[in-house]
Amino acid sequence: MATLTVRNLSPETRRALKERAARNDRSMEAEVRAILDEAVGRPNHIANWLERAKGLRGDDLELPVRTPPREVDLA
Repeated sequence: MATLTVRNLSPETRRALKERAARNDRSMEAEVRAILDEAVGRPNHIANWLERAKGLRGDDLELPVRTPPREVDLA
């Protein structure tokens, strides 16, 4: 495994990274790995599509009242 050192992060970036890591229940190092994997890794098109489609989902549609079919006289 390679090691990467990032110097001169602004205090704001460090604070935002720390907050994001906490929200995702990860260490800052694990959060940086996840960000880099997402940025340069192979895209998961299905997962991305499902995530984007979340906002399109609405309430379930109400089904119309169904009546029995009418009788047909073939005489």
